[in-house]
Amino acid sequence: MGKKVLIVDDSLYMRTLIKDALEEGGYEIVGQAANGEEAIDLAFELQPDIITLDNILPDMIGTDILKVYKDEGLPSKVYMISAVGQDSVIKEGLSLGAEDYIVKPFTSEQLIKALAKA
Repeated sequence: MGKKVLIVDDSLYMRTLIKDALEEGGYEIVGQAANGEEAIDLAFELQPDIITLDNILPDMIGTDILKVYKDEGLPSKVYMISAVGQDSVIKEGLSLGAEDYIVKPFTSEQLIKALAKA
C-alpha cells in the first residue's frame, strides 16, 4: 500500500478532490478532518505519513495547527493546500515546517508531483 494520508479541509468538495487524486496516485487515505480540532486529534491517533492541511478552517488557522504538530513532535510531513497565496502566509507555513505550500486551484498532477517528494 502507498503512503498513508490525512486530508484536512473544511470543504467536503475539496477533500473529495484531494482524496480522488491521491488514491489514483497510489496513496492510502486513512482519515479526513473538517476542522482544526479533528486535524490535531486524527493526526496523533492515525500517525499518517502525510497530512494535507488547509490554512483556513472554521475553528483554527492551519499555521496554528502546524505549530501544534511541530511542538508535539509529530513525524508526519505536512503539505499546506490553501486558496490563500500571499508570500507572507506561504513563508510562514514553510518556516513552521510544511514541506510545500500548494495554492488552490491546482491540478491532480501538481498535487501528486508535490507529494512525491515526501
